[in-house]
Amino acid sequence: MSKILLTSDGFTTSKIKEEFLNLIDLHPCNMNAAIITTAHRLKEQAPVSVRAQQALESMGFREAGFLDIEFDDADILHKYDVICLNGGNPFYLLHHLRLSGADKIIAELSEKGVTLVGISAGTMVLGPDIEIVVHFTPEFNNIGLNDMSALGLNKAIIFPHYGTVNKFPHEKSHETRIQEFEALHQCEVLRLTDYEAVYINGDTFKKITND
Repeated sequence: MSKILLTSDGFTTSKIKEEFLNLIDLHPCNMNAAIITTAHRLKEQAPVSVRAQQALESMGFREAGFLDIEFDDADILHKYDVICLNGGNPFYLLHHLRLSGADKIIAELSEKGVTLVGISAGTMVLGPDIEIVVHFTPEFNNIGLNDMSALGLNKAIIFPHYGTVNKFPHEKSHETRIQEFEALHQCEVLRLTDYEAVYINGDTFKKITND
């Protein structure tokens, strides 16, 4: 049964933290969490990595360690109860998930009840594909990735950082560009601000808002 939290910027509100704690089976002090840092060029030193680790530690996790599947053995993922896929470059992350075999391991662990957390790029690679990244930031594809199909553990197409003006700067607004994408691909995109998240627990799918 899938247990997934999808975010733009991690554990940014008390409501997101509360819903995350509702997803996990044990008290955090009895659980280990891995933060996959591969997507970001600064790895564990990236602000998004540091914030994720600090949030997990503040919730009481026994371990909140960094893992880079570009260099570390992806089999290490089997020792963790929570796997957090961090932000950065979605093309780079997806490429190394496939190359390392971590994509298959994460899918298997999710079926067994391991909780997954996506942050920005991590959220996008857990979805059906990353075509919307091609639409918004094709220049990020500096590794020449051709297959945009992602892990497919979440069926919704999600656009993170919606409305954050310094993200994906362009003469057109986020909304205009998303509508263009929706028309082109005949799909619906779920907009997610930095203070919202998606909670998936089996058949339960809900958007967490900052009300």
